[in-house]
Amino acid sequence: MGAQSDDSERIAVAMTAYQAGDAAAFDRLYAALGPILRRYLQSLARDATRVDDLLQETFLQVHRARRTYDPSRPVVPWALAIARHVFLMECRTRRRKGDVDAVELDDTVAAAGRGHDEAVIARDRLRHGLSGLTPGTRRAVLLHHVQGWSFREIARRLGINSAAAKLRASRGVNALRTRLHDTDGRDEHQ
Repeated sequence: MGAQSDDSERIAVAMTAYQAGDAAAFDRLYAALGPILRRYLQSLARDATRVDDLLQETFLQVHRARRTYDPSRPVVPWALAIARHVFLMECRTRRRKGDVDAVELDDTVAAAGRGHDEAVIARDRLRHGLSGLTPGTRRAVLLHHVQGWSFREIARRLGINSAAAKLRASRGVNALRTRLHDTDGRDEHQ
């Protein structure tokens, strides 16, 4: 318990000095508090890249809220509350932007070098093709082929193993090709 109270005391001293305007105290605060916040955010987010972003945002919020810190209270619970708030706000933002199924395909199709009319037609055909896939397969296709996620990342996101993620993406692309090819054939014969 002694080491933990020493850490808490060191964090409190660094926070109080930082609050008083000592810029160098931030480095000490980050060194002492960073690992604690990282472990906490890792338990919430479970994605290293996401955790790095959340950690940086947490320290930004600590900086902004430094004047509200009460030196008579422990720093760690105060900072953990900020980290939790940052995590929840990031989750809300992700939900507001929509799930993976709501990925905007306009930029992806337009990036293929097509004109505006062709891009609109291609986007609509692609959306139609994607709508015929099962939700899990559609997510795997969008995550891998549109957003560039690795199969390991997809597996973590969908709660499956990497081989299953790869299989879903592969089958999804094959089904999508078939649907798009069938649509091409109908268009030509009409």
